[in-house]
Amino acid sequence: MRAAKVVPGIDHRLHRLTGGRVSLLGIADVPSIRLTTVGRRSGLPRAVNLLYFPRGEQFVLVGSNWGRPRDPDWARNLRAQPDAVVEVRRREIPVLATEVTGEQYQRLWREVLDFWPGFAMERAEAGRELPLFVLTRR
Repeated sequence: MRAAKVVPGIDHRLHRLTGGRVSLLGIADVPSIRLTTVGRRSGLPRAVNLLYFPRGEQFVLVGSNWGRPRDPDWARNLRAQPDAVVEVRRREIPVLATEVTGEQYQRLWREVLDFWPGFAMERAEAGRELPLFVLTRR
């Protein structure tokens, strides 16, 4: 989490310089996607590389924001406009995001922790419930 200030910028530059072939998450051999949302205020495309939990044909995203106390911008953008695009292995896929709540949240959170236990530490550091989004193909 201490690397949170530098990792996203480095990852963005790597993506741009390599045409999407290389990312820090990819180097770390974890499943990653490039999520493009519509900025809720600007209306402009906003892209970010994220770790995701592959769940069948769905992509599950956790709004951990590296353990910071507020939700990441991409999560707020998805709430305002749930239509987005993910890029997986240089293939773009239109998706629709649904934020998970209630009992379904608790079940999915357990699955997420089985997949990537580090999210528990980020949740504790953030001091908030981390939003979960399920992205399905449009």
